[in-house]
Amino acid sequence: MKVLIAGGAGFIGSTVASACLDSGITPVIVDNLVTGRAEYVRDRLFYEGDIADGALIDRIFADHPDIAAVVHAAALIVVPESVSEPLRYYRENVAKSLELISHVTRNGCQRYLFSSSASIYAPGADFTVDETSALRPESPYARTKAVMEWVLEDCTNAYDLRVISLRYFNPIGADPKMRTGPQHPQPSHLLGRLISALDAGEEFHITGTDWPTRDGSGIRDFIHVWDLARAHVEALRRFDEVLPAGGASSYDVLNLGSGTGTTVREFVAAFQRVVDRPLRVSDAPSRPGDVVGSYTRTDKAAAALDWSCDYTVEDGIRHSLEWSSTHRRQLLGE
Repeated sequence: MKVLIAGGAGFIGSTVASACLDSGITPVIVDNLVTGRAEYVRDRLFYEGDIADGALIDRIFADHPDIAAVVHAAALIVVPESVSEPLRYYRENVAKSLELISHVTRNGCQRYLFSSSASIYAPGADFTVDETSALRPESPYARTKAVMEWVLEDCTNAYDLRVISLRYFNPIGADPKMRTGPQHPQPSHLLGRLISALDAGEEFHITGTDWPTRDGSGIRDFIHVWDLARAHVEALRRFDEVLPAGGASSYDVLNLGSGTGTTVREFVAAFQRVVDRPLRVSDAPSRPGDVVGSYTRTDKAAAALDWSCDYTVEDGIRHSLEWSSTHRRQLLGE
């Protein structure tokens, strides 16, 4: 089985590619390397270019007519940046994605896994959500994901296309075999900022401490990136069971998270346990685009994919630190 992974040189896409390889699925990768890393696609079937380039996508399908599915993991993902550069985010995450869908359907590929985001949810009263929960995307980044879900669902009603939208919660960690990991030397997400503060000997700021949670900090569902990648493999293998050709529906949604809510303060405490090094911590105001957060109920994904998480938050922190310690200079271009 071959799959086309759009954005396969990024953190998520490259890890999904590794999981595919380990399970006997051959990934074919397209990435423009704007944020992806060339070394993450070394010795893999790789085409450098943009997902909106129709001639390139046509060539990939001509070279690999046995591609059975597409994994769409190409997107910009930094929430504060999306607030300051919304046009860039709509251009990269929406406009170019429309072109990719057009190219994919033109080439007759019917199975499509879309990398969506839990950031589109409105938090429930107890901060848990499932696939039927209300949506309220708060940032331009989150809105691009919501828009693309609506587009894809409409496309399944008009074209010979079946789509599973995978709503990611908060990926952490790295490939346990250390083949790939987070590709940004100065990441903006919580774990990346903790690692940066620890390395620099700087104080870490918990941004947002007056949310209505058990300790005032935001709440998240942290999922190890390898568990996330394994879910993609199961979704590919079971695609026709989840969405049978000619079935009642051609569109479905699955939440991919650990099912456990961890507050930012609790995550910082777990980080300090893993590193066993002093880290100064203080409170700070929320950043633009920050939300209280949520965590998922996992019943639907567990039933559809026969899948659950193997790794803990501490495992994710430990693997991220291992990746950072061995690759940080490379990512910084030193």
